[in-house]
Amino acid sequence: MQTGLEHGAVALGLTTMTQRPLLIGGNWRTTASSQAVRSPFSGDEIARFSVASDAEVEEAVASAVAAAAELREVPRYQLADSLRRIADGIRARSEEFARTIAIEAGKPIKASRGEAERAVATFIYASEEARRFAGETIPLDGQATGAGRIGWTERFPRGVVFGITPFNFPLNLVAHKVAPALASRNAIIVKPSPRTPLTSFLLGEVFLDSGLPKSALQVVPMEIETIDVVLRDERVAMLSFTGSAEVGWRLRERAARKMVTLELGGNAPVIVDETADVPFAAERTALAAFAYAGQVCISAQRVLIHERVAEVFTEAFVARARSLRAGDPLDEATELSVMIDEAAAKRAEGWIEEAVGAGARLLCGGARRGSLLEATVLTDVHSEMRVCSEEVFAPIATIQTFGDYEGALDEANNTRYGLQAGVFTRDMGRALRAFRRLEVGGVMINDAPAFRVDNMPYGGIKQSGAGREGVRYAMEEMTEPRLIVIDPRQ
Repeated sequence: MQTGLEHGAVALGLTTMTQRPLLIGGNWRTTASSQAVRSPFSGDEIARFSVASDAEVEEAVASAVAAAAELREVPRYQLADSLRRIADGIRARSEEFARTIAIEAGKPIKASRGEAERAVATFIYASEEARRFAGETIPLDGQATGAGRIGWTERFPRGVVFGITPFNFPLNLVAHKVAPALASRNAIIVKPSPRTPLTSFLLGEVFLDSGLPKSALQVVPMEIETIDVVLRDERVAMLSFTGSAEVGWRLRERAARKMVTLELGGNAPVIVDETADVPFAAERTALAAFAYAGQVCISAQRVLIHERVAEVFTEAFVARARSLRAGDPLDEATELSVMIDEAAAKRAEGWIEEAVGAGARLLCGGARRGSLLEATVLTDVHSEMRVCSEEVFAPIATIQTFGDYEGALDEANNTRYGLQAGVFTRDMGRALRAFRRLEVGGVMINDAPAFRVDNMPYGGIKQSGAGREGVRYAMEEMTEPRLIVIDPRQ
């Protein structure tokens, strides 16, 4: 791997001695403990960042409680205007955000710019929802005892939300917790991934100019053991976690009586039947399989192709995988960059070798250089191989063929995960059968499972999670309805 100033502290306007402070109680604070951020591409240390102690986390919770009380009194128009200022602030600094994402996450710069654009949209959606998010009128006179009475609900904020976010979308997945929390008048404490905290700090800078209570968002990196301080604190009403299934379900067990939403992993299936536009399906599926080196929860991992079109699809799919230009994430031409670290790449390489040893056939890729793993396509696989049964979270896709569409739906469901699926077909009846039968949170017809826009409900079933993100849907999770019934005749 090359090293150089472009992938070190200088590229972000820092020095290697810089310790980035955390955001607590509306102030930037340097703490006694720190950790290093390293470039996945070069391995160089980019910066150090402050890590909160137990006492500092408790202080953050107290500050969040006070901010939540202030937020309850903020009029809708002011809340909406403040969220729009955050969106405008991200847009004004979008290139800075993009370069930070590319350097600390190893994400290709074009994809990093796309993430910054999506974060702008996320806060715009939140601004719009803040103006109209409300309860509903209840028709009480559906029963004789309710005649003459009036009832309605309002949505009340839970109070303090604790958000834990992953490395792979260090801006927009943070935004998907922060934006709906603020829009529904909750204060939020964010624990960013220790791999990619710098982007969260930038968002904190933008937030402080929003006009909202200064402690309504706090960015507080902490050790894993310190998370228990938050989970035990009854003043924290909700945990919103995005990450691995293993960690997510374990956290929910420890969160006791808190509201918990989990956006976890998957091993998304793609079904391509004989009526589909095969070249289009191959292109969209390849993009979904190998974007950001497959480090996306809804990456296309298991591809099921009708036997009549399998040869044409496979040829186009493999050709696209081989054509991906690998390299420096700051290079405008890079399509495939490094994984988050060499350990992740080694783990994926081991799964490939294990599958080949069990009879799988390697169609392309499979080689690793440091943390760069080639785009890999395997066939002759079966459901007991980890490349099929588990979340590979790497640039690896498997191909299986089918002759019976109903059998393909069964195979797509043959997993403990259920996040999103893609189905390519021109047969509307099959599309609707897929929607009704696939055990997932979302079915994308004539697109790959990685399709997502930021106002749609997003989340999974089975081991893929509980609850939904997508701004309005997350706001529903972050609030609780309260009912009032009035008898105006008395």
